Amino acid sequence: MRSPQLRIYHGPAEELGNVNVATTQVRRQNVTLSLMDVLPLIGDAVRSERTWLRDFEDDEITISMDLYEVLLAYQHYRRPSA
Repeated sequence: MRSPQLRIYHGPAEELGNVNVATTQVRRQNVTLSLMDVLPLIGDAVRSERTWLRDFEDDEITISMDLYEVLLAYQHYRRPSA
């Protein structure tokens, strides 16, 4: 019995016409999600020490100023007292 072959899905196929694929720039697409959709998955990956997290350790994220200020306060107050 053959094991199934995995393929990477790149979304719906786009009509390229006569465009040379070698010279077409690859563009990154952004996705907007709620924090509550992402946090449980990232938390589980951190707890499970998934190696794929290292692939994204240098990626930048954009967060709201409100969340940034809360995170700074949390970071300050969670420090162990001397």
